[in-house]
Amino acid sequence: MSALVAVVVWSALGNLDARDQSRGWIVLKDCRLIPNPANDGDSFHVSAGKKEYLFRLYFVDAPETDEMTPRRLIEQAKYFNITVPQAIEVGRAAKDFTQQKLSQPFTAFTHMSDAMGQSRLERFYAFVETKEGDLGEQLVRHGLARSYGFKVAPPGLTSSRAESGKLQQFEDAAKQDKIGGWGIDAGRLNAHPQTPAMFSSFFTDGNTRSRRPPPDSSAVFLPLAKSAATMTRSDPVGVNNGSHPKEKLPLGNIDINTATEKELTRVPGIGHVIAGRIIAARPFRSADDLKRVSGIGDKKYVQARPYFQ
Repeated sequence: MSALVAVVVWSALGNLDARDQSRGWIVLKDCRLIPNPANDGDSFHVSAGKKEYLFRLYFVDAPETDEMTPRRLIEQAKYFNITVPQAIEVGRAAKDFTQQKLSQPFTAFTHMSDAMGQSRLERFYAFVETKEGDLGEQLVRHGLARSYGFKVAPPGLTSSRAESGKLQQFEDAAKQDKIGGWGIDAGRLNAHPQTPAMFSSFFTDGNTRSRRPPPDSSAVFLPLAKSAATMTRSDPVGVNNGSHPKEKLPLGNIDINTATEKELTRVPGIGHVIAGRIIAARPFRSADDLKRVSGIGDKKYVQARPYFQ
C-alpha cells in the first residue's frame, strides 16, 4: 500500500486501532456511546476518537421504542406474543440496558457494511463487546431482543452457524426463565437470568481470538433441559453438522414471517442458505410466496409448503 493510500484509509476510518487482515474486520477500541434520541437497544451512535459512527448490531433485533414503524412493531409484538404497547415497553427497557452496558468504554468490530436506516449518518453493522462480552448475546439472554437479523461469520470463524445456535439457546433460556419480553405479563421485564452465562469475547491480551466454543461446550452453551416435544437429537441447540436428520416437525405450524433461522432449517428441503434468503425476502403475503425465493423450485416447494401456516 502506498503512503498516500494509507493516509486516505486512516483518515476515512478515524480511530482505527487494529485490523484483522484475515477476515477484514475493522476494530475500533475505546468507543463511547453518544447520547442521541434515536438510540435504541440494537442501534446507537458511537464516538471512536474524533469520529462519530452509527452502528446496528449483527444477529439481534430489539423491539422499537415508539410507534414510528408500526408494521415492524406489530411483527415484533407477535414474535414475543405480547401487545404492541408491551413491545414498546420491552424496546425501551432494551435501550436502557444498552445504555447501561455501554456506559464504560467498549470495542466495536465492523466491516463497514451498510445497515441502512433513516438517519442522515450512514449506519453500519457491527459486533460490540463490553467488559462482560458480546452485547447482542446479553440482550437476547435477558429477553430484551430476539435472535434475528443480518448475520455474518464473526471474527475468527468462517460460518455464522455457531453464533446463531448460541443465540437461539440464549433465547430459549430467556423464555424458560420468563424474563424480558418473555416475562412482561408476569412483571419480570427487568428480571435477571437464573443461570449465569458466558458471553463471547473477541479479545485475549489485546488480540482477536476465535469465538469457537472450547471442548467443554457447557462453558459457552447453557445446560438447558431438552423437551421431547421440540428436540429429537443430542447435538447443541442450533448446531447442525449435517450428520443428523431433520427434527420431526408438525405440519402447518410455522409462520413464514416470524420463523427463526433454526425453525426454518427444520423444514425438509430448507438449509441455512435458503433460510437466510427467506428471512431477507420478508414480508410475505402468505407461505404460497415461497415460490419466489431463489433456490426453491417446484419440488422443494411441494416438500416444504405443508409445514407453513
